[in-house]
Amino acid sequence: MPKTELAKVLGERIRMYRKNKKLSQEELAHLSNTHPTYIGQIERGEKNVTIDTLEKVVNALQISLEELFRFSSLGNDLNDTIIQLNSHLTHISKEDRDNLLKVIDVLIDWNERSNSNNPMNKLR
Repeated sequence: MPKTELAKVLGERIRMYRKNKKLSQEELAHLSNTHPTYIGQIERGEKNVTIDTLEKVVNALQISLEELFRFSSLGNDLNDTIIQLNSHLTHISKEDRDNLLKVIDVLIDWNERSNSNNPMNKLR
């Protein structure tokens, strides 16, 4: 069966989320009540997944359909980082998320100040 571009992209995204959750294909299959061979075929873009099966898979991955279909023009490294952060942030309280944002703001500010005070940066 020919691979469609959408099937390949969805498969890659499912694989990325599965690996970020540190799940094997067998574990994801068990959690989504599907067969491990089928999960492999989906991840390789060899099968067109039904919406019902897709719902089972995203539920097992603890993500939303919206998140799975949120295609970004960001670079893969940045997109992977955002996905990992999002995964972590969904498991903590709003107060903790707010505190983390404050820490990130401080780190960014510190980094910008460090770079602006570095005489080597002025030579560039």
